[in-house]
Amino acid sequence: MISFVPTLKRRAVLRGALSSLALAAAPALSAGAKAERVAAIDWAMLESALALGVTPVAACELIRFRADAIEPSVPESVTDLGLRGSPNFELLQLTRPTLILTSPWYAQIAPRLEAIAPVMSHAVYTGESPVPLAVSATHALAERLGRETAARAVERDAIQTLEALRARLAPLRDRPVYIVQIGDARHFRAFGPDSMFGNVATLLGLENAWTAPTEFSFAAPTPLERLAARPEARILSVGPIPPEAAPGLRRSVLWNRLAPVAEGRFEVLPPVNPFGAVPAALRFARLAAEALERMA
Repeated sequence: MISFVPTLKRRAVLRGALSSLALAAAPALSAGAKAERVAAIDWAMLESALALGVTPVAACELIRFRADAIEPSVPESVTDLGLRGSPNFELLQLTRPTLILTSPWYAQIAPRLEAIAPVMSHAVYTGESPVPLAVSATHALAERLGRETAARAVERDAIQTLEALRARLAPLRDRPVYIVQIGDARHFRAFGPDSMFGNVATLLGLENAWTAPTEFSFAAPTPLERLAARPEARILSVGPIPPEAAPGLRRSVLWNRLAPVAEGRFEVLPPVNPFGAVPAALRFARLAAEALERMA
């Protein structure tokens, strides 16, 4: 049984693996709570709001979010504020938010955000395990919005799914797993234990084959030959291989001689938000489990 304790205010215990959450129906507000007009600058906080059944009035980089995250879906009614690091402040003001969700990554624009509406900042990616911090962010936001019941349901469903996936993957713990994104025909991004993907792999009882240091989730660009260090490993590549990289990989002697590639222990996953919250962790866990089972 998986168990870890978040380091922030709410010390909830999360014991499992992740699958799909039912995000369609918006939970009722707690007694006495008022509906907030929420705007999201940070993607992890955007996911946390959506997981609670809250549709923001505005959020950043929605075209890219829909392509990179896939789920949870963002309604077309949500106003796109542009880049996360430099959102359209005039447009943000026009959406009349009563709460702006952000993270310490955007501290440089906090004064301008605070001039528009109260700001709630919560860290998920700090160099520590992000899954418990994402759970903590969900509960902190729920307390602010009066949706504590919804937050407990999100955590409970995550626990149950993680435990189920961990049990399914028990026979596949015989090999470590590289979790990567292919950058070009010669380089990749490696996700370490401080990433959402690496943290989820640990919760599923899997060994992360990447043991070198990472900085806030990943190491990049990394030469492909580094994948030869663990020839017994499986490789999961998150998101499609860039079209410009695919022909080079097909022709690459080095790539095709990597044992995991040559022996069919390489799978490409659909896109997952690498800087998401509980929904991203759920999506990655489900997709990774399915891919690993196909390799078995």
